[in-house]
Amino acid sequence: MDQFLLYLSLTIAILALFIGLYACGRVAKVLSATKDLDWDAIANMTGDLATTKKTIQTLNNRINGMHSPKIAEQELMMQLMQNQQNKPNGRMQGG
Repeated sequence: MDQFLLYLSLTIAILALFIGLYACGRVAKVLSATKDLDWDAIANMTGDLATTKKTIQTLNNRINGMHSPKIAEQELMMQLMQNQQNKPNGRMQGG
């Protein structure tokens, strides 16, 4: 039983060592990849991402029919109808 626990703890320690070395390697890879990255590059990437997002939203709206001419005409007609209903007739009422 004692030997089993000894070998088990040795195996877990070696496994922890390899996991730690793997984590250090990943951190070093990220650091080397971002070493030449400055704030101008980050700003450019942010702008590109916003442009891409806006393009995707416009495309999705077109696919879903949000920009179809029928809907724009219907909205315009609804606004005209509301304006005609709310238009005062020129008379003033006293209070």
